[in-house]
Amino acid sequence: MGVEALDRAGRSDRLHGRWMGLLAMLTLMVPLFLFGELLVDGLPALNADFLLRAPTDAGLGGGIGPVLVSTLWVLAVCLGVVLPLGLGCALFLVEHVRAGSRLERALQLTLDILGGVPSIVFGLFGNRFFAVELGLGFSILSGGLTLACMVLPLFIRAAEQSLRQCPTGYRRAAAALALSRWGFVRRILLPTAAPGIALGVVLASGRALAETAVLLFTAGYVTRWPGSWFDSGRTLAVHIYDLAMNVSGGSTNAAASALVLLVLAIGIQTLAVALGRISRGASG
Repeated sequence: MGVEALDRAGRSDRLHGRWMGLLAMLTLMVPLFLFGELLVDGLPALNADFLLRAPTDAGLGGGIGPVLVSTLWVLAVCLGVVLPLGLGCALFLVEHVRAGSRLERALQLTLDILGGVPSIVFGLFGNRFFAVELGLGFSILSGGLTLACMVLPLFIRAAEQSLRQCPTGYRRAAAALALSRWGFVRRILLPTAAPGIALGVVLASGRALAETAVLLFTAGYVTRWPGSWFDSGRTLAVHIYDLAMNVSGGSTNAAASALVLLVLAIGIQTLAVALGRISRGASG
C-alpha cells in the first residue's frame, strides 16, 4: 500500500512538472510571436531613411527622425528628474525612517496609491499644472515632467526594496570601521543595491516609453523636429497609436516604428543592467 501511494505521488509530481513546463514554454513563445509578427510587418519599411527623415503624408511616407529625437528628449527629462529624486526618497525611507513606524506606512501607502493612479489622470494633471499653471504649454518639458510624476512611485518602491536587501552584517562592519552614514551609503549600500536600482530604471523607462495618454495631453502631437525642450513633440508610442488607429494603410510604418521602440527599450535595459553590474563589481 505504501509503495502504491509513493508511485501515485511520483506520477502526480511528474504530471504537474510537465504541465508547468508546458506553461513555461507557452510563456516563452509570447515574445517570439511578438518579435516575429513585428519583423514580418515592419522590417520591409525599416532602413536608414526611415530612421533619419521626417514623416510625410500623415506618417505614410518619410520616416521617424523627429519622432525618435522627441522620444529620447522626453525620456531624458523623465529620467533626469526620477533618478535623483527617487533615489533620494528611497534612501530617506531606508536610512532615516524607522521600520514599521506610522510615517513609513503612510509614505508607502501614498506611493502605492500613486502607483495605481491611471495614466489618463496624470495626463490631466500634467496638462493643468505644467502646461497651463506653469506656462510650459504643450512641450517636451511638460511631457517629461508629467511622465516623471507617473513613474516616480514605481522607481522609489523598486529602489527601496533593493536598498533593504543589503545584509545587516555590512552595516555592522561599517560601524566597526567607524564609517559615517554617508560613507556607508556611498561605498557599500548604493553599490550593493545597484542591480536592483538598475531594474527600477528599466521598469520606469519601459512604462515611460510605452505611454501615450499622458503625452497626448502634455507633449503634443506635432511631427516636426524639436528645437528646444519647450517645443511640442510626438513620441514613438503616440506615433504608433496614430498610424495604427487614425491613418488608413499605416500598419507597416506602425510595425516598423514598434520595432524601433522595442530595440530602444532593450538597449536601455541592457545598458542599465550592465551599469548595475559594473557598479556592484567596482565595490567588490
